[in-house]
Amino acid sequence: MQKAFDSTDATPLEQAGSRRSGRAVNRQVLADHVYTELLASLMDGRLAPGSAVSIDGTARDLDVSPTPVREALARLEHTGMVRRVALKGYRVAPVFTREDFAELMEARLAIEPVNARLACERMDQGGLAELKKAVEDLKSAPRGPAFAEFKDYLEADERFHQLIAQQTGNQFMEAAYSALGGQIQRFRLFGGVGITDAECAIAEHEAVLDAISAGHPGKAEAAMAAHIQHVRSRAIAAAPES
Repeated sequence: MQKAFDSTDATPLEQAGSRRSGRAVNRQVLADHVYTELLASLMDGRLAPGSAVSIDGTARDLDVSPTPVREALARLEHTGMVRRVALKGYRVAPVFTREDFAELMEARLAIEPVNARLACERMDQGGLAELKKAVEDLKSAPRGPAFAEFKDYLEADERFHQLIAQQTGNQFMEAAYSALGGQIQRFRLFGGVGITDAECAIAEHEAVLDAISAGHPGKAEAAMAAHIQHVRSRAIAAAPES
């Protein structure tokens, strides 16, 4: 019988590699935890626009080293929710202006309907199953008012749009979506905290899914365009007057 592998059988080099791998996993877990905590503070309004985000202070509050805090802030910088200011560290980004929001929606309308059409033409059965799962998760997710209660909704929403971008089979279309996708969480603060349009948004996602499932690229493109236009209208209606 073949002897079962035991950690003591590994060479010193293999054991060192295993320890490094474990440290890498633990470091990623810590960075993910810090990211989630900071994102919750941003989405719940506990970190106000323009306020400083202290790396050392956050590390003390969360009982971690500064390293995972830096990694989490770098991820948040990609979303546009924090900004790194030379010699001053990180600050919470200002809330979207109406002009910022209009430009983001213009970009989404240029990219995402085309993504839906291409994905409909090229999507495989595995991708379609994942897309259906994203819609089911969207329907079953809690909706707030605290971030902890609607983060699963946001994750399913983002996954739906990201899957469509991936299924275009076009690396440049996927990159174009990813470039603006990071700003989408920040835009949600434009209309206030929480999810207030779930029923409408879910119906719009289902319309896109139905068109893709039926193999109608033109309808998929039109359904995605309608969804983004409705998102724009709802957010503008809900936004506080500046």
